[in-house]
Amino acid sequence: MPTNPSKSADRPEGDRIAKLLARAGVASRREIERMIADKRITLHGKPVETPATFLTSLRGVSVDGKPVAGPEPTQLYAFHKPTGLITAERDPKGRATIYSALVNALPKDTPRLMPIGRLDMNTEGLLLLTNDGGLKRLMELPSSGVPRTYRARAFGDVTQAQLEALADGVEIEGVRYGSIDANLERGSGRNNWIEIVITEGKNREVRRVLEYLGLEVNRLIRTAYGAFSLGDLPRGQAARIRKGDLDRFVSTLKRSNRS
Repeated sequence: MPTNPSKSADRPEGDRIAKLLARAGVASRREIERMIADKRITLHGKPVETPATFLTSLRGVSVDGKPVAGPEPTQLYAFHKPTGLITAERDPKGRATIYSALVNALPKDTPRLMPIGRLDMNTEGLLLLTNDGGLKRLMELPSSGVPRTYRARAFGDVTQAQLEALADGVEIEGVRYGSIDANLERGSGRNNWIEIVITEGKNREVRRVLEYLGLEVNRLIRTAYGAFSLGDLPRGQAARIRKGDLDRFVSTLKRSNRS
């Protein structure tokens, strides 16, 4: 049963319903808050009125009339996203989404998965997916400092000195981007391959920064996210991360957030 936050000045027993539902893989916390506002989530048959509802379990909670099962063990998958797919569950314009490809790429008994971060339609490479909303949020937070590694093919002239200056961060059209580690790999004509490591993951960050330097990005591949790399995973395929590798990464991530 929910506790009354106003009953005591101490922290209420249990966790916010949005956190529990996200942990159970229903949706992200933000999406769950929207679902609560739309009266789609009920507790013992009555609509949940506020995300600040504290519960010790999901017993009696339903979403769209269907009871919610308890959280399953955390799973993490690596997906080699091709270009041309939207990182969303559905698209108002009717464009293909990652879930169109995941239908055939994942085992039939896979729980509902949520993407960790996004790749825009024209960006390919590693996209991590999990059934654990808490892990998703932790890995996406800029404060967690999880590195995302990209390889960009860009047309134009740039020097290593210009790229190294990005380590101090840069402000573009009023948006401040933090420290970026960028290195010139090789080039063919005026096309250059550049490796870029970021930790904030702001919207279209890599493209915006390279365009600021006068470069035209014509291919962008995410090759790693945290401890997990794309490796030789075929385009359009997915693979489950081994539990031991996931557990080690999560313990490291939690330690760094406590320090």
